[in-house]
Amino acid sequence: MTTRRAVLSRTGALGLMLSLNGSLARAVAAQLAPLLDRLSESMLHDYPDAATTLGLDSGLRAALQAGLPDRSVAGDAKLADSCRDRLKELRAFDASKLSASDSDNYDCVLYAHELAAEGYDNFHFGDNTLMNTWRAENGSPFVVSQGSGFFATVPDLMTSMHKVETADNAEAYLLRLSAYAKGLDGESERMRRDAGVGVIAPDFVLDTVLGQQAAYLATPVASWELVSSLASRAHAKSIAGDWEARARKLCETAVAPALARQIETLKGLRTHATHVAGVGKLPQGEAYYRWMLKVGTTTTKTPDEVHRIGVEQVGLITAQMDQLLRKQGLSSGSVGERMSALNKDPRFLYANDDAGRAQLLAYLNGLIADMRTRLPRAFATLKKADLLIKRVPASIEAGMPDGYEEDGPLDGSAPASYYINLRNTTIWPKFTLPSLSYHEGVPGHVWQGTFMRDLPTIRAQLAFNAYIEGWALYAEQLADELGAYETDPFGRLGFLQSMQFRACRLVVDTGLHAKDWSREQAITWMVERNGNPIDAVTHEIDRYCVWPGQACGYKMGHLEIIALRDRAKRVLGERFDLRTFNDALLTSGNLPLTVLDKVMERYIQAH
Repeated sequence: MTTRRAVLSRTGALGLMLSLNGSLARAVAAQLAPLLDRLSESMLHDYPDAATTLGLDSGLRAALQAGLPDRSVAGDAKLADSCRDRLKELRAFDASKLSASDSDNYDCVLYAHELAAEGYDNFHFGDNTLMNTWRAENGSPFVVSQGSGFFATVPDLMTSMHKVETADNAEAYLLRLSAYAKGLDGESERMRRDAGVGVIAPDFVLDTVLGQQAAYLATPVASWELVSSLASRAHAKSIAGDWEARARKLCETAVAPALARQIETLKGLRTHATHVAGVGKLPQGEAYYRWMLKVGTTTTKTPDEVHRIGVEQVGLITAQMDQLLRKQGLSSGSVGERMSALNKDPRFLYANDDAGRAQLLAYLNGLIADMRTRLPRAFATLKKADLLIKRVPASIEAGMPDGYEEDGPLDGSAPASYYINLRNTTIWPKFTLPSLSYHEGVPGHVWQGTFMRDLPTIRAQLAFNAYIEGWALYAEQLADELGAYETDPFGRLGFLQSMQFRACRLVVDTGLHAKDWSREQAITWMVERNGNPIDAVTHEIDRYCVWPGQACGYKMGHLEIIALRDRAKRVLGERFDLRTFNDALLTSGNLPLTVLDKVMERYIQAH
């Protein structure tokens, strides 16, 4: 017989047990926080450029304003050792008693370090960027390419993100110019080292880089934005000093000569380069690609599995595009041929001049403003999520992606940036721009980035490609579900083309790196199916050649999010709420897909 006293006794014991468990979890969490803070500081010291992009280079960390990562052979080895040291600390920590949210934080940091260490331990060439949040999605077998290396990244860092509000900021800018020059020489050293073991970028990649750098070096130093940016901003803040002359002298005596030396290194490599596009030709090429595919997707799926998923997805989305094209009276030819014809239709093109570019940018701003009015239907938590839409700097646009985003500082003191490559406006038919804006801006990357401010700092220092890009692709779908294309059938066609484009990436990336596809084969395959302009597709294929696996994260991450949402709908039925589901996805922060599964299972159980 169960008595009231027995019930009270058991209830009291249960309460005591829960209280003790809660106290234990808090005690363990109190030990985790300083560990994560210590690891965070180590990473900021290793990657001062990331400290600047995150807005963490002031106060006690002000010295970081003057620094950049060490790009030499010895410097890269130190970064590897630093990663291994942090991993040892993580593995020594007993995480078994952590609360759910603390366990998520620990699992994310551990996963990133184990993945980076796997690369350092097995592949002694190229650029392992996993620990640098600013470049984490751009790991490459090549230290310098059209989109990676100091030439492609540092000028934008200094002119767009390095604050110039005090004399100390300006002095740090000058020190960073010296570090930039030193880093260029370090990269040249590493490229020569890598060439000694058979790692040289393809000829077409080197041709692009040489074209970029030669054009830049041909411009008078006095006209460089690296010089004018410091001078104009110091003047605007009434900071006394001849900053223009000092920056010009450093660029003339240090940066330009180092860039010239890098050009000579690249020219030497060009004489030995081949036209082979995939990494299979490299030492341990097959194993390297499997690792890069794991980095890009945070799964253990094989290249064959990813390739097969891509082929299936291309077929499904192509059928939807065909149906919509027919509704618009377009039924002749393949889907790719019909989309190719639409890409050339004058109705959808902006003039390829400054006036056309201004009109295009104004249209993008209007799209974002409209989307903000729709967000309350998809999210319970609403953020400010400021952003600026910018043209990719003309000096580097030849090698940069067609569109990308950079988060603002964690304190929200400056907006995020959404960059669009306007080297040729004809690659941007009007119907393609809404999906791009929702992907890069709101509710895509910019929106997702604002939620990182509520997590431990180290979580913002790590970037998991499949989650980040999967969310942005899901954001494109949300825009459709929120009615963004109700009166714009061609805009919805652009959205489907964007989805199919990401599915094509699964096929061509694995084709290039695991199935011996040539660059030309990949370009032809993608143009025939997706219908994008050949200039844009060529640009994309070249990107996949230097960032293996990264392009696969988009569709793989999106498919995982949709699978999780479908599961939540099945289990919760009428209790399913799109707004709280999306909030749960975002408030967890960016994380590996394996950890995301655990987080969303908790959401389902709690609702």
